[in-house]
Amino acid sequence: MVRLHIKKGDESQFLYDTFVDCSIDQIINEVTIIYNGRLKVMRISHEIEQLIKHGMLLPSNMMGLTDEQIEELKLKDEWGEKCSPMGGWTFNKDVMGRRNGRQPNDKMQQVLSKAVQDAQNMISKKLVNQEELVTLKTVQEALDLLRGAIMIVYPMGLPPQEIIRQEFENTEDLSGTQASLEVIDLQMSQLWFSGKEMLRGKKLKDYVGPNEKTKIVVKLQKRGSGRPAREPLMSEEARKQLMLYAYRRQEELKKLEQDDDDEYLNSTWADSSSLKRHFQGLNNISWKPH
Repeated sequence: MVRLHIKKGDESQFLYDTFVDCSIDQIINEVTIIYNGRLKVMRISHEIEQLIKHGMLLPSNMMGLTDEQIEELKLKDEWGEKCSPMGGWTFNKDVMGRRNGRQPNDKMQQVLSKAVQDAQNMISKKLVNQEELVTLKTVQEALDLLRGAIMIVYPMGLPPQEIIRQEFENTEDLSGTQASLEVIDLQMSQLWFSGKEMLRGKKLKDYVGPNEKTKIVVKLQKRGSGRPAREPLMSEEARKQLMLYAYRRQEELKKLEQDDDDEYLNSTWADSSSLKRHFQGLNNISWKPH
């Protein structure tokens, strides 16, 4: 089993296991789907956090309007009446004017918050340090966890304008958003290893050899982004320790340079007159003016 440490730029993403006989096409496709799936989980989690605070999204013709404008135009959030959260709601106005302010009760908030936390933990980048994998199944389980929590709190479903519903149905429109820059199209994705692009049509063993017990760092990026930067020769922690050692050594050398070789002459035992003063009883004499 070959373990791939997937990175985007210099940032670790997740660990992925495969075999040396696996095609590069399959690896690229699965890695890209996992990467995009993790982004989807994070986007949904963010929207659910807003849902917990301020309820569902308003219809597009009401979004951003003041209460006076809504009343003047005689607009009504019909979906807000149909899709009330389980157990009722309290009003918590959204100052951005995006959501209807119908905040679920405390118990339902806890259901949603726990699902968000658990889902994020399942696809966390910290799993790399724990040597735990993130697979297609892991991403799907995280999405199912979020979907299940939404179904519990909103048994009547969410309105069609709600981004969370669109994300679950894969009808979301990311154009013009930062998220659209992060998602990588399957046809535009590349993997790079050791400064070389891993070309489609080849197999993994063409790059790492026949040894299954191998772990390599692989960079994922969009086609046309150029050659990714090579991995540093030492880790960030090792670099910090080296700099700390160099600083301490430099301070020690400075201190040695400041110490004169004849510093011992200031010592009592090196004073040629100390014996004479001893016999004359002149040692340890103190005086002060009257």
